[in-house]
Amino acid sequence: LSLISCKKENELIEVQIPDPEVEIVQTIFGNPVDVKVDEGGIFKMKGLKYAYDDLAPFIDAKTMEIHHSKHHQTYVTKLNEAIEKAPELKGKSLMELVANINAAPESVRTAIRNHGGGHFNHSFFWKLMSPDAKNTTASAELTAAINAKWTSMDNFKVEFAKSATGVFGSGWAWLIKDKENNLSLTTTANQDSPIMDIAAMRGKPILGIDVWEHAYYLKHQNKRADYVADFWNVLDWNQVSKWFVEL
Repeated sequence: LSLISCKKENELIEVQIPDPEVEIVQTIFGNPVDVKVDEGGIFKMKGLKYAYDDLAPFIDAKTMEIHHSKHHQTYVTKLNEAIEKAPELKGKSLMELVANINAAPESVRTAIRNHGGGHFNHSFFWKLMSPDAKNTTASAELTAAINAKWTSMDNFKVEFAKSATGVFGSGWAWLIKDKENNLSLTTTANQDSPIMDIAAMRGKPILGIDVWEHAYYLKHQNKRADYVADFWNVLDWNQVSKWFVEL
């Protein structure tokens, strides 16, 4: 870029204007395996089987990083703090704690429900997703069960999306099964889980989606339906099929 400048009367010279410096911003995301909680705590963060940016563009890297390293990490930290206040709970597995909310001491029951539920639900959620999801399909057994209940996979996805978008406020939508492998859709508020003894509909979750705003708001803003639609692109049907046949 150049401008014409007057040096003397009736004399013009060309003045060169330097190009503006372009700042190159490189976004660097953390490593999921580096996320830790206090070493003295019973429950730990176990990292992920993929990097934060591996699920893009369907779930953006920044959302994944904040969701895992901030929200999930806080649930684990607070759960450990609750266990310290109730020594009788030490030695119990996460499944035992979350499945038996009514058995927890009243002084820490809410903490176990919220933070234990948060740890359980998120540990489940991360395993459901994969950057290689497009190469996975529901097993013949799972497909047959879905077709028997909803007539087709497409109809199932429509009904699941209705459940997920219909959750008021924060919560989860789930596909659960009973001991006879019968399937049902259900939802829970906050960090409640279908395995809890306080759940309105109990069952083993084999598929679930987090519809708290922190799970999607950076990319999808208020468009929860778009987030649910994108979720199918990262859903690992191999994992869902595996959980379907497990007791």
